[in-house]
Amino acid sequence: MTTGAQITLFNSLGRALQPFTPIEPGHARVYSCGPTVYHYAHLGNLRAYVFTDTLRRVLDWKGYRVTHVINITDVGHLTSDADAGEDKMEKAAAGTGKDIWEVAAFYTDAFKTDLRQLNILDPSRWSIATDHIDDMLDFAKAIEANGAAYPLDTGLYFDVTKVPDYGALAGAPPQDDGGVARIAEVEGKRHPADFALWRNSPLGETRQMEWDSPWGRGAPGWHLECSVMSIKYLGAQFDIHTGGIDHREIHHPNEIAQNQAFTCTSATGANYWLHNNFLVDRGGKMSKSKGDISTLQSLIDRGVHPLAYRLLCLSAHYRSELEFSAEAVSGALTRLRRLAIAVQALVDRHGETHFPLDRERLEGDLPKAATDLLTQFDAAVSADLMTPQALPLLDQAIASKALSLEEKLRVIASMDRVLGLGILDLRRADLRVRPVDALITEAEIDARLAERKEARAAKDFARSDAIRDELAAQGVEVMDGDPLGWDWRVTL
Repeated sequence: MTTGAQITLFNSLGRALQPFTPIEPGHARVYSCGPTVYHYAHLGNLRAYVFTDTLRRVLDWKGYRVTHVINITDVGHLTSDADAGEDKMEKAAAGTGKDIWEVAAFYTDAFKTDLRQLNILDPSRWSIATDHIDDMLDFAKAIEANGAAYPLDTGLYFDVTKVPDYGALAGAPPQDDGGVARIAEVEGKRHPADFALWRNSPLGETRQMEWDSPWGRGAPGWHLECSVMSIKYLGAQFDIHTGGIDHREIHHPNEIAQNQAFTCTSATGANYWLHNNFLVDRGGKMSKSKGDISTLQSLIDRGVHPLAYRLLCLSAHYRSELEFSAEAVSGALTRLRRLAIAVQALVDRHGETHFPLDRERLEGDLPKAATDLLTQFDAAVSADLMTPQALPLLDQAIASKALSLEEKLRVIASMDRVLGLGILDLRRADLRVRPVDALITEAEIDARLAERKEARAAKDFARSDAIRDELAAQGVEVMDGDPLGWDWRVTL
């Protein structure tokens, strides 16, 4: 049974906040568009999964049973999201000279490693596109039999005029040329917005991934994959579909159209369509100063703990653009370190090396000061995942003088079930990630800081300043006045 504040979610289909009511009481079924595994995921991609993980954690925290599916696209996604260009997987394999299946496996593993480093929970099911080719063929045949698809020499195409309100999710009906300008032109298409359900391999060309079909040997269209896998594992109508805001314009409207044509109903597949906004680096500073910083590993290589990026994502609402800059990342790292150090002190005082997260223990009898904090936290995360309002409540719980040590830890642990920072297990040393190109070791930094502390105590400020400048030249910023003690951070 779910408890607390009513969850409201911003449904892109209708552009409005709506109370969340699952189809099956107490059970939330969620589908998230996964990566195309032709390269490492960039930080903007990963923001989508921090958002989706937060959604899942909130649902779980509120008492829902969650069935969550994330797909892995290893075929069919073209170099443009608009049904144009080469297949990303084929192009990547050709560029490296590697077997396409090896490329897919390598980048799938890399993606899952990124998720683990961000404390993102595994879905209930990973659904791999190439494991569902027969399902896709059957799905496309049914759409054709229902009169919503037609064959051309180049493959099987979906007729967008055969479904009601095509493009409603994007706000661009098919007669609006601006809404379909990104769709590839193909000779013989009935309408500019029509898209490929199945794409035949060009004459004389053999792809590494291709299969026989009634329309020719080739591969499925990207949009087809998500319709097939979401319906197979979650039903023709399920609760929530998530993805980046870029999917709202073409990919997700095409999914809806396919679902309607397959079921011969006006059902949209998901009741709630949720989209996170972009990560933006307006100044380009992160990629200009020390080389490109676009992946999680590139951030780690600069000395940033991966959970600092998670915290940065949580500091902005998922529907807002997230400003990405050296200052923003450094600020998130400093905030994470201060949280970890403060919570570590509480855990050490409590005498446990690991504070258990047993739900019964966390949610047992608590004083009013604790329940008030949790009620405010509940209200924030239930209001369309308003994590920027929830985070300060974690600070309040840590600093509260009205709570006992045990009560503080219980409140912190409960909140962190949603925030996913692993804050009870983080140690100060964990957050000192040494840059790969560092010219100085952590031990040397600490030794130099100790010398500087002695110089300041002796009022030898010239020596103190010299040590600070030496460290700065080696990419280490000394954080004078840090309330948690003499500390430092890397310069991004």
